[in-house]
Parts: sequence; structure tokens; C-alpha cells
Amino acid sequence: MRTINIREAKAHLSRLVEAAARGDAFVIAKAGKPMVKVVPLDRADTSAGRRLGFLAGEIAVPDDFDRLGSDSIEPMFKGP
Repeated sequence: MRTINIREAKAHLSRLVEAAARGDAFVIAKAGKPMVKVVPLDRADTSAGRRLGFLAGEIAVPDDFDRLGSDSIEPMFKGP
């Protein structure tokens, strides 16, 4: 993603907005420090990450979840 200084962004705002709308996102920086990211509105924000708890009440985790398969896995780590 390219970085544009704020002075250039002011001078070429129309052109930059059109490019961003086509999917060419960019960052505007002031004195070399990134300030904002310009992305098209219809593009999904992938930086949001996963939502915690979105399956609450939908699934059940067994009480022995942390011990599942331990009978077959432990011998692999123990020497003869």
C-alpha cells in the first residue's frame, strides 16, 4: 500500500479518491507519520479480526476437552 504525504493528498485529492474507489487504497502521512488509511467503502475491513463468542450457546465443549486423545498422544513423547 502506498503512502502519500498530506501536501500531495491536498493537491490531488480528487484523483486519489477516484483511485481509492477503484480499490487502490493508500495511507496519508504527515511528516512521515501515517495518519489515516483511505479505502473504498464497499470493501470489507479485514483488520477487524475474528469475533469472540459468536457461537456462545450454539456449541458445547466437553469437560475433558483438554485430555481428549491423551492416551494415544502421551506415549509418543515418553521414551521407551
